[in-house]
Amino acid sequence: MAWEHFAHGADIGVRGIGATQAEAFEQAALALTAVVADPAGIAAQVGVDLCCEAPDIELLFADWLNAVIYAMATRDMLFSRFELRIDGHALTATAWGERVDRERHQPVVEVKGATYTALSVAQDAGGAWVAQCVVDV
Repeated sequence: MAWEHFAHGADIGVRGIGATQAEAFEQAALALTAVVADPAGIAAQVGVDLCCEAPDIELLFADWLNAVIYAMATRDMLFSRFELRIDGHALTATAWGERVDRERHQPVVEVKGATYTALSVAQDAGGAWVAQCVVDV
């Protein structure tokens, strides 16, 4: 499992890689967190349940990231651990994190939302699942 960023003009791409779609979604959520602050400095103290549903797996991925962004904004939290289950085109998850401490976490940007730019959920040549899109910062 892994996550990474990729360049895209004024915004930034997030990519999650895993053995399953769920692992790729989890890793992409970590990449999303890493746009804002270092996930290693975020304690997994409080669990927040999230769910979403969409007509296909790619839209589900965008909805998933937007659910994480919404939870971050409305709860004033950052997340460092995710556990999710995908059942068809529905997703249930728990995100663990803590309230933002501006001095300790030093957030650098606010993510406004996941976009459909470079949106993809597919297996690579080696069989790993890759979930990615550009997020608006």
